[in-house]
Amino acid sequence: MDPKIYNKTGRLLHVAAINAPGADLSGANLRYADLTDADLMYANLTGADLTDADLMYADLTGSDLMGANLSGTDLRHADLSGASLIGADLTDADLSAANLYGANLSDADLTGANLSAADLSGTDLIGANITGADLTGANLRYADLTDVKATRESK
Repeated sequence: MDPKIYNKTGRLLHVAAINAPGADLSGANLRYADLTDADLMYANLTGADLTDADLMYADLTGSDLMGANLSGTDLRHADLSGASLIGADLTDADLSAANLYGANLSDADLTGANLSAADLSGTDLIGANITGADLTGANLRYADLTDVKATRESK
């Protein structure tokens, strides 16, 4: 059976498989894709457009998401341990309870992201923008916060 993925407008997205560890999806247009529970361990998603995609409970361990657009993406409970998210756009993404242990988020844009209860231990956040991000209950033990941008929003 060939799995099919549809976006929110009902259009079929052409993706080889939902469970595709090591897949090369670099530059892929996966906007609005439902990838809940997907196995994308060590996948190449460099520069992919995952805007508003659903990756809840997805396994992205060790995946390369450098420069990917993940704005508005649902990554609740996703496993991103050891993943490379250098320069990724995670604006307004929901990463609550996600595992980001040892991930590289250098220069990532996490503006308005929900990182509540996320495991960010050992994470590289050098130069990341966390303005307006919710870090309630997040584990930041041994995270590198050098040059993190966190402008206080006025009310």
